[in-house]
Amino acid sequence: MPTAVKMVNIVKSFPGVLANKNVTLEVEKGEIHALLGENGAGKTTLMNILFGLSQPDSGEIFINDQRVSINSPTDAITHGIGMIHQHFMLIPVFTVTENITLGEHSPKEPLLDLETAKNKILEIGKSAGLHVNPDAKVMDLCVGEQQRVEIIKAIYRGANILIMDEPTSVLTPQETDELFVILHQLTEKGNTILFITHKLREVMAISDRVTVLRDGSLIGTVKTKDTNRNELAKMMVGREVFLTFDKNPTHKEEVVLDLQHVYAKNECGLHALKDVSLQVKGGEILGIAGVDGNGQNELAEVIMGLRPLDRGDILIKQRSVKLNTTRDIIDLGVSCIPFLRQKEGLVLTFSVSENLILKEWHNPPITRKGFFDTKAIIDLSKKLIKEYNIKTTGPNAKVGNMSGGNQQKVVLARELSRNPNLVVACHPTHGLDIGATEYVRQQLLKERERGAAVLLISTELDEIMALCDRIVVLFEGQIMGEVAGEKINVDDIGLMMLGVRQENLHHGTLAVAGCSSAETKRCNVTTTEKDTI
Repeated sequence: MPTAVKMVNIVKSFPGVLANKNVTLEVEKGEIHALLGENGAGKTTLMNILFGLSQPDSGEIFINDQRVSINSPTDAITHGIGMIHQHFMLIPVFTVTENITLGEHSPKEPLLDLETAKNKILEIGKSAGLHVNPDAKVMDLCVGEQQRVEIIKAIYRGANILIMDEPTSVLTPQETDELFVILHQLTEKGNTILFITHKLREVMAISDRVTVLRDGSLIGTVKTKDTNRNELAKMMVGREVFLTFDKNPTHKEEVVLDLQHVYAKNECGLHALKDVSLQVKGGEILGIAGVDGNGQNELAEVIMGLRPLDRGDILIKQRSVKLNTTRDIIDLGVSCIPFLRQKEGLVLTFSVSENLILKEWHNPPITRKGFFDTKAIIDLSKKLIKEYNIKTTGPNAKVGNMSGGNQQKVVLARELSRNPNLVVACHPTHGLDIGATEYVRQQLLKERERGAAVLLISTELDEIMALCDRIVVLFEGQIMGEVAGEKINVDDIGLMMLGVRQENLHHGTLAVAGCSSAETKRCNVTTTEKDTI
């Protein structure tokens, strides 16, 4: 096969970090090539170099077997390279046409020629299966449609090599499936796709070949059909990784957390939670699924007393805590693994030992007669460092100098060593590599087996399905439905994530919560034949 992209011996360093170490990447025309690696492996750095957002210290780039110099995104676009970023580069109040033509020369300058542009957009959409309304404002589009706009924008500007950076991170399962269909249609027309991801399931589902990076170095390139998830995980981490977990049956009776018709507002004064009622029992993990931004963070905050209730009640072990302070709630045996570990979970300028005692600093043996017991603090820290396998030079090491995985282990050690009754885990593996992710998930399962109630909030559907006994789906602050672990259906969960209530899943018409019929159509909510009467 002819070569579309060849990057030879790419070296890129940042202060104190060698991000790419003599990486050579070869991508064939018309293929979907996955670039796989843990966070910090050098994937995005390599693709930023290809798109001209960053310059290599050394190395060469060839496009269609011609050596090129890419000093800016403009150069990349000239060579037919487009990049769809993880966070879309769109202006919400502009229309689709205005976003796509922004920065482009008009044939009728100084006047705009939006009508001609609109026709070209419709032509691209029809040809590539990227159906979108050119006159719609971006803020009125679903996330999946916004992503289509980004793809059309790249093709409109002449791209036939598309770099996609974590393209499914904000999509539901249905939107992900639709994206994969579109990508296959694009490659059938001769386009080449570079697909950056850390999700093994997606690599196996979409790619023709996969290149694995680890710590900035090339580990190897393999044909997807000749490998499997376990082999790829081993290439990423350098050791065997457990991708599935055995969950021992537990005896679930006592309700530890009970939310009763909870309403809460966000910073804009709008209701982020609307009539949320749920229970979590000791010895189970209840998962909260949903696209990020549908009330998950507000849910964690009201439970921890960080956000006031507008209406309703929250009971912990049958005791109302709606008027309690966060300290009161912590003292009831509630631990929280926050989403933003560096901002909300740790004090980066503090040492490991200082971070480990943040919740218990006022209790014996940490404090005796109003004074810290230094020996007790160091002894406890050494014990937790060993128990939670925290890689550090010692209790006095600064947390801010540690890796993300070890920072998360410090949070876990502090929160779980308290033997809590309730663990609120918010995106606990976000930004972690496979090895650290495996460790965190094992710790949550240990808490479940110990008898604690675990509320797991995550946008990683694979994680939710692997760990949870029950799953509740949130959409715009409302519960769309609940499924038990043994009855999990990915398609059903995906539809609920789009706003379809559980009772409407198999009744032909799918009413979307809070949407008009036009909005329901716009959100591409469809049923399969088996769901239609």
